[in-house]
Amino acid sequence: MRGRVIASESCPNDPEQPKARLADVLAPGLAVVFCGLNPAVSAVRDGHNFSNPSNRFWRALHLAGFTPRLLRADEECDLLRYGCGLTTAVSRATTSASELRAQDYIDAVPELEVKIRTFAPANLAFLGKAAYAAISRRGDVEWGRQPEKFAGAAVWLLPNPSGLNRAFNLPALSERYRELRLQL
Repeated sequence: MRGRVIASESCPNDPEQPKARLADVLAPGLAVVFCGLNPAVSAVRDGHNFSNPSNRFWRALHLAGFTPRLLRADEECDLLRYGCGLTTAVSRATTSASELRAQDYIDAVPELEVKIRTFAPANLAFLGKAAYAAISRRGDVEWGRQPEKFAGAAVWLLPNPSGLNRAFNLPALSERYRELRLQL
């Protein structure tokens, strides 16, 4: 990923600070920002992205070659060292992403655009089709790189790593993530 190492001091998650909302893990000029649909209530409670043990994000990222070792959710700030960041399309936490409507994603666009323009990652990888399908107003989105950009970043659609996503086992999930990794 361009061989860049970014200091983790810029990571906003402070384990001593209780949160009403999950913090982004962002820094300027990252190779890729992974964009979840929205935070899980359990992630906000834990204070870390993808903290549910059934979520396969950290394993898929490692197997795809984004990280040299398997990170834990409480090590999320280490992603910055590897040119990766985290955000969500919708900042409101829910028990299940199925609680969100297309309008929730559309309403969240201005805030997401500001983040992406401000931090200017090369790539924005939506984790799951729901957010990008609503934002782009296209129902026919396919996995992989998309033809348009979002706030200046190339757009990728990757499968949602939730343990509830039974359409992709871990090897298939990791392979989709690896497709992006090989393009960086």
